Amino acid sequence: MYRTLVILRHTFREAVVQPIYTLLLVFGAAVLIVFGLLPFFTLGEDTTMFKSVGLDVILLFVLIATLFATSKSIFEEIEDRTMLTLMSKPLYKWEVLVGKYLGIILAALLAVIVLGAILALGTWYRIPGDYLIRNSLDDREIQRLLNLRLMHVVSLIPSLLEIWLQISVLAAVGVAISTRVSLVVNLPVVILIYLAGNLTRFLYPISGKSAPLGDRSWLVKGPAYLVSIVLPYLEAFDIRPLTIHRNIAAFGFETDPIDRIHVPWHLHRLRHRVCALRALGWDVALPVTGTRGGGRLMSKVKSQKSKVQSEIRSLWTLTAG
Repeated sequence: MYRTLVILRHTFREAVVQPIYTLLLVFGAAVLIVFGLLPFFTLGEDTTMFKSVGLDVILLFVLIATLFATSKSIFEEIEDRTMLTLMSKPLYKWEVLVGKYLGIILAALLAVIVLGAILALGTWYRIPGDYLIRNSLDDREIQRLLNLRLMHVVSLIPSLLEIWLQISVLAAVGVAISTRVSLVVNLPVVILIYLAGNLTRFLYPISGKSAPLGDRSWLVKGPAYLVSIVLPYLEAFDIRPLTIHRNIAAFGFETDPIDRIHVPWHLHRLRHRVCALRALGWDVALPVTGTRGGGRLMSKVKSQKSKVQSEIRSLWTLTAG
């Protein structure tokens, strides 16, 4: 565990100090600030639209920064033989992968927190103009403004958490792919998996009365079931219809029965863990010979270890003689 934590700390620092990480955060913050100052002309739904667009911006920029971090932390270290030194230590392959993966998603969490704070400040700033609340000394208007601000800002927290969990799943796929290919292949592949994972919402549930494929034969349901095994079901991480497009039951809105939400957090965490472990398991289960990157590296490490062991035996023999 200690060795994994050391790799985690090093990977986190390496991901945060990258210029592309800071550049994407600055650019994402600038986009959020510009959107926070612009009207959306949605007839009373400007705040909702701003939060929805802002969450998409955060997902896009943090995902790209995470993929750059996976390529820098794994593939480039394999290519410049830095990983060779690391793997020559008494480490298991899964310890290196898990340590680097945890460091990368912690860097993604930091980015989500920073951009989420800017989104929350923009939401706080927009409320009076979007709800046509003028500066008044009336206690009821002041309390209504405070309740609206707190309700909208607090509703961002679960959505930001789900965005980070979704990025963590895609980061697991990126870590597995980056052991074999560079960023040129890793980035479009993960983007395509993201798009395909969001399209799986049109396949689920596969069986049942309300299923999109409920009246189809198993010749159609069979491939759909195989797709459900391979691709992550990313709609499970999209709770914006509950937290963004509705008023949550808090800060003066508890009496509205149609706006109460219930989010099964344990199910979302379970889905995240299953998807991430499955993606990382693909790389751990791959053979260590005949593959580019990880397999080639492991074969070189084994040869280096055998040479070191033979030299130690020869020195021991000379010393004993």
